[in-house]
Amino acid sequence: MSEAIEPFRIQVPDAVLADLHERLARTRFPEQLDGAAWDYGTELGYLRELVAYWRDKFDWRVHEAALNRFAQFRTEIDGGRVHFVHVRSPHAGALPLVVTHGWPGSIFEFHKIIAPLVDPPAHGGDARDAFHVVCPSIPGYGFSDPPRTRGWDARRMAETNAKLMARLGYARYGAQGGDWGAIISTENALVDPAHCAGIHLNMVIALPPQGVADPMAGLDDTEKKAVADLFAFQKNETGYQQIQGTKPQTLGYGLNDSPAGLAAWIVEKFRTWSDCDGDVEKRFSKDELLTNVMIYWVTQSITSSTRLYCETMRAGRFGAAQQRIETPTGCAIFPKEIYRAPRAWAERAYNVQHWTAMPAGGHFAALEEPKRLVDDVRAFFRKVR
Repeated sequence: MSEAIEPFRIQVPDAVLADLHERLARTRFPEQLDGAAWDYGTELGYLRELVAYWRDKFDWRVHEAALNRFAQFRTEIDGGRVHFVHVRSPHAGALPLVVTHGWPGSIFEFHKIIAPLVDPPAHGGDARDAFHVVCPSIPGYGFSDPPRTRGWDARRMAETNAKLMARLGYARYGAQGGDWGAIISTENALVDPAHCAGIHLNMVIALPPQGVADPMAGLDDTEKKAVADLFAFQKNETGYQQIQGTKPQTLGYGLNDSPAGLAAWIVEKFRTWSDCDGDVEKRFSKDELLTNVMIYWVTQSITSSTRLYCETMRAGRFGAAQQRIETPTGCAIFPKEIYRAPRAWAERAYNVQHWTAMPAGGHFAALEEPKRLVDDVRAFFRKVR
């Protein structure tokens, strides 16, 4: 295995874009119930509008060039090439930070936060809060190779992060993430405690206390609503988890073949999981939504991305960690996040050193509330630098 780190640029062939345009022009839309909105899934009128914009106005080359402004690389780890953004800070004492995305996100989620983390003085901050930022594409996502064997669960992804940071020469680092990035960062603390100095999570998963008469005892009204929201989410919004966690290959045939189907599958999550009050474009422009979808489309990585659910469920590691995390932990709680653990539950599961209840934002914090997220990451890591 080569340990070489090779520069990488995103260069999607013209033929891939031409094929996409033809598929969009031939989209066969399903019918929809009279009066139905988003309660049955992605609303037909909005998807027609989005597909028309994608076909006639969206310019991938503009967004490809914007992504290529970040230094990118690939290196082989455990038999597959891992793609990552790596931007070093010009400031002395910068702390290495591995920032991991989730599903259905990508490294694009971080394009608003990388520069402020790397160069705080250029964005109203203090040089003492600087980071060397590493944003890997999770194996099987985007421009990283898909795993070819079974067993690539969240812990295996964390081990990949640890190996990547070691290869980059970082003996001490922090980890940050939401969604899968939160689960992987948590596993990072377990698999590499000697080098992972702290973790910052914008989705904190913790179970209610066991063996007590009333696990809701002591929770305030906000926390009780968060738990009620979670129960509602589990009842009404987890169908995607079940299919991705059991039959990802079957799902993949349709999503890998139909760009409209792929967009419908992904954009529904951006609408449902964000702080958008039902209007997805209140938080994300069409260009932002489609740039993220395009990363899945041009790499044909939707099927391998969903296998992470299957592998992690089969490993028994889906959700809360199986042991307490002693690594110092910072928690940013956004009000429309799909899982908002009460602080008392989180403190049983993590060594919580920092806790912020945010006034706005949802699941895609780096896109929705980049300044608030950056400020909170800086504040937490001051405690562990």
